Amino acid sequence: MFFSYHCHSIWSDGRDTIGQMVAAARCADLAEVGLSDHFTLTPYDDTDAGQWSMPRNGRELEDCLRELRVVAAAAEIPVRIGVEADFFPETWSRVLEVLSGLDLDYVIGSVHYVDRFPIDSSAEPWRRLDRDAINAVHRQYYVRLRRMAESGGCDIVGHFDLPKKFGFLPDRAPREEMEAALDAIAASGLALELNTAGWDKPCAEAYPGPSLLEAAFERAIPVVLTADAHRCAEIARHYSRGAALLRDTGYTHMLAWRGRRSFPMPIPLSRGPGERRDDRRKKGEAS
Repeated sequence: MFFSYHCHSIWSDGRDTIGQMVAAARCADLAEVGLSDHFTLTPYDDTDAGQWSMPRNGRELEDCLRELRVVAAAAEIPVRIGVEADFFPETWSRVLEVLSGLDLDYVIGSVHYVDRFPIDSSAEPWRRLDRDAINAVHRQYYVRLRRMAESGGCDIVGHFDLPKKFGFLPDRAPREEMEAALDAIAASGLALELNTAGWDKPCAEAYPGPSLLEAAFERAIPVVLTADAHRCAEIARHYSRGAALLRDTGYTHMLAWRGRRSFPMPIPLSRGPGERRDDRRKKGEAS
C-alpha cells in the first residue's frame, strides 16, 4: 500500500502531464496517487514564482483541478486531488480562502521563499550570501514554517528542512526555531512528509533528516511518505529507503488522505513500488 501524493505536472514545474503521471503511478504498482501542483499568491512582483507555480501564464488552479478530475475519472487506481500551497504571511489568508472553496483531498503547505529570497530555485542565490545572511535565512525559514503551522490551513508540511538543499548550512542549526516549528505542527495536528527527493539533491539527505524525523516522532507527529515527483520516473523514488527510515525511527503507520481527512496505513515491510516489477523483468532477461 504505497502511494505518492507530492507530485507535480506541467501545470506548475513538472515535466509530464497529469495523465502521464497517473499512468506512471499505475505502472509503478502504487495503490493510489495524488497530484499537488504549486499554487502561489506572491505579494511581490519581482520573484520567479510565476514561472513555476499557478497562476502561471494564464493557467489557473481551477483549470488544473478540472483536468485532474477528468483524468481521475478514467484512471485504473484512485487519484487524490491535492495542492501544494506556498506560505507568504501577507497572502496566506487569501490562499486559504481560495482553497476552502475547492473539493480537495489534501493540502501540502510549503515555504519556498523568505521574503524575496528563493530557498530552492538554484544554488546561485545562496552563493551571493555572506555567512550572517545564510544564518538569517535558515532561522527565518523555520519562523515561517511555525507561523504556517499555527494557521492550521494545510494538512501536510512539505520538505521541513528545505534550506539544506544546496549544502549552504548555517554556522549552527537554529534549534530553537526548528523545535518551535515542530511544536506548532504537533499542536495543530498536522502531518510531516518524509520527502525522498532530498536524496537526489546536493544535501544527499531526505527532508527531514534523521535527527529531525526522530524529534517529530517524539512529538507523535504523523508522517506521509512522498517523492516530490516532477517527472514520471520520480513517482516513487527511494520509497524502500524512505520506508526503512520511517520504521527505524519508530513509525509503524503513515497517513493516506481523502476529503481533507487522514487515515493511518501500515508502512509496508516489502520492497518499494516498482521494484518487484524490476525483479521480474531481470529474471526474465536472465532466463
